[in-house]
Amino acid sequence: MKYELPKLPYAYSALEPHIDAKTMEIHHSKHHQAYVDKLNAIMEKYPDLQNMPVNELIASLNTLNVSDDDRQGIRNHGGGHANHSFFWTLMGPEKETDDALIKKISDQFTSLERFKEDFSEKALGHFGSGWAWLVETSSGSLEIIALPNQDSPLTLGKEPILTIDLWEHAYYLKYQNRRKEYIANWWNTVRCI
Repeated sequence: MKYELPKLPYAYSALEPHIDAKTMEIHHSKHHQAYVDKLNAIMEKYPDLQNMPVNELIASLNTLNVSDDDRQGIRNHGGGHANHSFFWTLMGPEKETDDALIKKISDQFTSLERFKEDFSEKALGHFGSGWAWLVETSSGSLEIIALPNQDSPLTLGKEPILTIDLWEHAYYLKYQNRRKEYIANWWNTVRCI
């Protein structure tokens, strides 16, 4: 089985004015597609692993019987594919609030607004490329983490709930070096809260 670029559940222009259509088009059709293509090239060497869903592949990364170079390639390109595939589903032009998630966030972080502040600070404070995440730990508690590059909380045994892409390609056309403005506007695209 070859991994495939998922179709976006909305048009490239659907997140405007917060995220522009050109950024979405390049981000999805060029950057994400490159992760898929490079992951497929690596996986050609491992036919016994080719049927693993990408999230399972990433969750099993540390125990896969692959070379160290290919493990790093799977981390980078498989992580890029998994992270982006999840990221696209979190955004959209229509809100579909998850009341149970909002309650859990509010209970753990004092309020939804406080959570957004904490999450935004974690995202803004992350050095370089990567992702900020809201994850659920094995004990069921929520945690805000930032990971470099295309690393995934799946490799840490944590369940992703929400994420923001902090790579410059996610925002540079519209926001240039204004990551703080990108993060603030990104909240307008998040569907679940």
